[in-house]
Amino acid sequence: MSEGPAGRRDPEEPWPWGGVRPFSIKTKLGALVVVSVLITTGLSVIAVHTKTELRFITVFSMIATLLITQFVAHSLTAPLDDMNAVARSISHGDYTRRVRENRRDELGDLAQTINAMADELEAQDAQRKELVANVSHELRTPIAGLRAVLENIVDGVTRADPETMRTALKQTERLGRLVETLLDLSRLDNGVVPLKKRRFEVWPYLSGVLKEANMVASARGGMTSGSGSHTRTDVHLHLDVSPPELTAHADPERIHQVVANLIDNAVKHSPPHGRVTVRARRGAQPDSLELEVLDEGPGIPRNEWHRVFERFNRGNVNRPHGPGSDGGTGLGLAIARWAVDLHGGRIGVAESERGCRILITLPGASSTPS
Repeated sequence: MSEGPAGRRDPEEPWPWGGVRPFSIKTKLGALVVVSVLITTGLSVIAVHTKTELRFITVFSMIATLLITQFVAHSLTAPLDDMNAVARSISHGDYTRRVRENRRDELGDLAQTINAMADELEAQDAQRKELVANVSHELRTPIAGLRAVLENIVDGVTRADPETMRTALKQTERLGRLVETLLDLSRLDNGVVPLKKRRFEVWPYLSGVLKEANMVASARGGMTSGSGSHTRTDVHLHLDVSPPELTAHADPERIHQVVANLIDNAVKHSPPHGRVTVRARRGAQPDSLELEVLDEGPGIPRNEWHRVFERFNRGNVNRPHGPGSDGGTGLGLAIARWAVDLHGGRIGVAESERGCRILITLPGASSTPS
């Protein structure tokens, strides 16, 4: 029988002795009945030997039974009162209180469950507050920039020439990208993004993704058009697929979203005239696929690997290096992770001699969820 933290037993693990728990409530109630019967029987025997009147024996027996019952009832109701107080605090939004876990019966298991629920609710509340703060911050910047441009035009400080309107358009597009990525995450969270898997050739598919990224960057000349399209033309994109006839079974639209967001992130963190490589290989499992996106930037510290795919996480060390690159919204990698998860695959930061290396593993056709 295994035990959890601080020597606690896992409440979902069955007890030995055929399911009988030595400190369960059933055991305690059974012991109460047995003790009450033994007390009554013992007092009756004493009454027979000492010729004591039966009414005195009955009174003594009732008093002893009531005292024992009161003790057992208090031991059962006291933790329920504690749990009720904690549950009331949780219902009022206070997730800091916890139930004492000093019992080894069903109430102890219930206390562990309530504490685990409180931990989860506290974590979700913190994430919600962080999400609201981050979204507010992200929305404030483009709105403030757009407002400043329009106020200058209205006040006659600047003219509505193409350059000024281009600045306003840039802020509007940045605002639109943020809203679009938030909607994508909402759809992924709610499970309303169906997978339309089919088999396709990897080389022409990835080649098209890279060409599209280059065309958008060249056409915009430092401006962006939606999420997942990089903003720099000085970074070279390289494709490496082996064998050339490699195929994959996945949703092309979702994989396009993954690769485009990874390229966008890699380009932003590449040095001037750097190189980003997209590599595709057969996976270890039959019909599986491994994708890698490598850049030549400063890389990601190992202690930050687990936070890379969190929403709004843009890192404390790795800032964009290229001209005209901003920090982005911190949502691209979160979307990439969710799209990979939809396929039942894995995505993470891998060891690399230089820069950052993101490794994606997609299962084969027989293993992917429908």
